[in-house]
Amino acid sequence: MDVNQAIVKILEETNRVSHVFGSTGQVNASMLLALRDSKKIKTVVVRNEQAASFMACGYTMFNPDNLGVCFATGGPGAFNLFSGMAVAYSDSLPIIGITGYASANVRGKGCLNESSGLSRTPDSHKMFSATTKKSYIVEDGSQICDIMEDAINTAFNGRPGPVHIHVPKNITTAEVPNFRSIKIDIKPVKAKEKCAAEFAARLLKGIEKKENILLLVGYGCIRAGAKEELLKLVNDYKIPFITTMDAKGYLPEDHPLSLGIFGSTGDPLAMDYFDKADTVLAVGNSFAENATLMFKDDLYNDKTLMHINIDPHEINKVYAADLSMISDAKSGLAAILKDMSGASAAPFDPAVSADKKKWFDMPNVGDTQKMHPADVARVISEVAPENAIVMGDAGSHMLWLSEYMKLTGNQRYQNPGSFGPMASHTNGCIGVKCANPDKVVISGSGDGCYLMAGFELLTAVQNNIPVVWVIFDNGEFNVIKKFLLNMFNEHAYMSFMNPDYVAYAEACGATGMRATNKEELKDALTKAIALNKPVVIDAVIDGEVYANMNKSM
Repeated sequence: MDVNQAIVKILEETNRVSHVFGSTGQVNASMLLALRDSKKIKTVVVRNEQAASFMACGYTMFNPDNLGVCFATGGPGAFNLFSGMAVAYSDSLPIIGITGYASANVRGKGCLNESSGLSRTPDSHKMFSATTKKSYIVEDGSQICDIMEDAINTAFNGRPGPVHIHVPKNITTAEVPNFRSIKIDIKPVKAKEKCAAEFAARLLKGIEKKENILLLVGYGCIRAGAKEELLKLVNDYKIPFITTMDAKGYLPEDHPLSLGIFGSTGDPLAMDYFDKADTVLAVGNSFAENATLMFKDDLYNDKTLMHINIDPHEINKVYAADLSMISDAKSGLAAILKDMSGASAAPFDPAVSADKKKWFDMPNVGDTQKMHPADVARVISEVAPENAIVMGDAGSHMLWLSEYMKLTGNQRYQNPGSFGPMASHTNGCIGVKCANPDKVVISGSGDGCYLMAGFELLTAVQNNIPVVWVIFDNGEFNVIKKFLLNMFNEHAYMSFMNPDYVAYAEACGATGMRATNKEELKDALTKAIALNKPVVIDAVIDGEVYANMNKSM
């Protein structure tokens, strides 16, 4: 068994990998032969390696036990993986990137694609070390099992994240004399009993004193699978909840205690209740820029802040917590609920302002002759099945989706996190679909994002991966245009040409549709979902309207 075969066998044995995403080159071409022979893993060869890293992120985004895998040749191929590795690092996604590397005997001589850092070549090991939890170089076939074991455990343990392995050209086919099955040992991050008791006591005291207690649900709740515990806390103790944009829809938005999204594009209902909240329980929240009104200094003044996070570094990073807990969201909440059970504190109905609403309840403002982007978002959530997954990319369409979709049942949504590259979810949706073949996956993509990466439609067609792309077509960088108008009352270089997306989709072997009003879009999306194949819907929208943004933007 050679190193390539060992890597594939180890990935198979984890039972966490059904798909891998990558491309080829001289240094790693032999790995494709080992992948070809796998009976458990499907290989998706992409048009650009950047897309492979985004797809690997998507593969684990809604499936925390999955290991996302992307691969590329050395040098330029490896560097193309960087954006997705950075997404995984920022968004706590366990993925592994495997790339080629120069053989030891030619390093420093300037061989093709060399990135050893010697003789004025780029240093990919330093770069990946700065963009992942850990980067490795395999120098001997006997190391591969130990390295794979450490890498996979590192990816999942503590706060999850990406890891990276360099496999030099001469090592790819080296014999592995000591192959063994690896041991996956993922240690849960659990709260200390004393800490959980303190949280429980403080919440019970607040309930007894009829404080306005507010639950702030962050993305860490999704990674931990904490929905059951969150709903028990909300329902048993009548605690209203808001979410960050990253956690939108994790709890049903038609729940009577759902107040919507909080932050720079927050719902009026959420913003109003936050202002009068006495105590905020923030779970799985890193207090990102959007969720803090641009890091507003006094945001938590005169409030008791209780913060739960799996990463000790996140505690007190932005705001000093009155009570803090280092724990994954699920086990931390479970421990608190256990200590709260049996207490005599009687929950009360919170005073929620009747005149405050969520954005999706409010009428559109703009030209009624053109399709309003808010209606595109509304139609997507109305037509999508109850377990559908919607992916928003970076741009104004992300804001429209987060503000005007009403997610119920088990519908899920994800926008790009703090790193937030354009096109990440335009391509990441392919990985999401591979991990969730039984669910409808819809990409809400801006035309600017789609133009960066839409050629991966060919990848979806070739591999029969049925994703529906709804393109918000306004021919401009709409959110940046609004930013410039706010700052300078003028803008520049914001518009661009779009192709005929219907013709493009058909040229790629997919189905293309166009919608210019809400009824056409509803009909197109219904048909697209029923087709169960790759579909592009060109949703032509009004470019002279802007999503709701707090003045801090």
